[in-house]
Amino acid sequence: MEWRKFLEEWVEQRSEVLPSRIDSVQTSGPTSRRAFLSDTGLGFGSLALAALLQREGYARSGVWSPPDGRPHFTPRAKNVIWLFMNGGVSQMESFDPKPMLNRYAGKTIAETPYADAQDPEKLAIERLFVPDANGNQRNKLYGLQVGYRRHGNSGIEVSDWFPHIARHVDKLAIVRSMWTTDSNHGAQTQFHSGRHMNDGDYPTLGAWVHYGLGSLNDNLPQFISMGRREYWIRRDGHYLGPAHDAVPLRIDPKNPLDFGRPEIPLPGGSEVIGADLIRQLNQIRQANHPGDAALDARIASYELAFRMQQSIPEVVNVSRETQQTQSLYGLDQEHCREFGMQLLVSRRLVERGVRFIQIQHGGGGAGVWDAHGNLKANHSKNSLAVDQPIGGLLEDLDRRGLLDETLVVFATEFGRTPGSQGATGRDHHIFGFNIWMAGGGLKRGVVHGATDEIGFHAVEHRHYVTDVHATILHQLGLDSRQLEIPGRKRLEIDHGRPIDQIIA
Repeated sequence: MEWRKFLEEWVEQRSEVLPSRIDSVQTSGPTSRRAFLSDTGLGFGSLALAALLQREGYARSGVWSPPDGRPHFTPRAKNVIWLFMNGGVSQMESFDPKPMLNRYAGKTIAETPYADAQDPEKLAIERLFVPDANGNQRNKLYGLQVGYRRHGNSGIEVSDWFPHIARHVDKLAIVRSMWTTDSNHGAQTQFHSGRHMNDGDYPTLGAWVHYGLGSLNDNLPQFISMGRREYWIRRDGHYLGPAHDAVPLRIDPKNPLDFGRPEIPLPGGSEVIGADLIRQLNQIRQANHPGDAALDARIASYELAFRMQQSIPEVVNVSRETQQTQSLYGLDQEHCREFGMQLLVSRRLVERGVRFIQIQHGGGGAGVWDAHGNLKANHSKNSLAVDQPIGGLLEDLDRRGLLDETLVVFATEFGRTPGSQGATGRDHHIFGFNIWMAGGGLKRGVVHGATDEIGFHAVEHRHYVTDVHATILHQLGLDSRQLEIPGRKRLEIDHGRPIDQIIA
């Protein structure tokens, strides 16, 4: 029997029987009825659907009501594009060049003026022995592996490995005085959530934003993750509920959502038929029980989930972008095509109202930026992969008038030690490193904070990683204390403080 005809006849035969059967399910309690409805999705994306249901307040696992989606005060930004460089980018060879390393390259700390330091607060005792964050002695200073120069009207120094980003230095707010405490790559969790990976399941910043703000587009998820996220970062759903976890997105027009297709193969066109069938069943139920708000919300959620299956493939298909735009992101160059595709799709998602887009560059294990040996080859290769796409993103957002309302963040879990590891590498470094942000109501072309002359310690306006979170939440109009969940008080350092000096 032809598939559509079979379904239509089945609906007609069941039109009188089904309401009573649903009523019989209802007698076992509201949860069972909701379970029945939520478990008959015909392959609709479970994570996306859960997010929609949670926002409506009808998810089975919900224990508390989420915020109403309104900001706590007037926001300066609407969206965030979070670019995370996994492994630890060297602060000295990126956005905080240190020429003194060249002057004293190959010398031990005893052979430099630092051995006579009299200011223990500015030059802490650890630096006198130049250990890395794990306590290993890195006694010989390692010279810069690339040149640098001043750029823009601001005259900010940027490494020669990032020429495309450097062209937009007058758009950046660079913070050169970051610090953290986890000396290994669990620091990735610490940067995303503010807590150590062994502290338990704490939400990442993107999850808090998703939890605190309503949707700008009900056809798309509001928290998207691209690239590989290690298990120690994927913890949002344990604390805030699965509705607020990131929706993973693959930049593949043929299969952008792993869970966005039916679990079993179905005949051609059957997804539309299935949606029609569910709509007819829901209409039967509504006719027999008018005014059921819970059912009305669930019906709307299924329809939204189906629309998401239609909208995501359109977003990741960049073929309609001009050749000039595609080239701007480096899609015509093999070395940066993958990352460039992710950033171009991010701009398209921002245009369509997605709140928080998290992109992991080089995720997997320690991360590709982890340069314990041959730092020059490592960083030159990785910067080549990300520099032009990021520069293109900044230019594209700005010319479209989107940068004013979009926060772009460039971050990494820690920096790298000024002392050499082996002959050609740098080890992990938590005492001072840099990040930058752009757009979203921040000042342009500014540097805030400083490390000492060799890039070891953050010595001016020091900022723990949650200060970055607090700044972003502030620009989105959110107060983290008003997002606290009853019975789950957070430490003061978990909240952080907005970096007021870079806010316009």
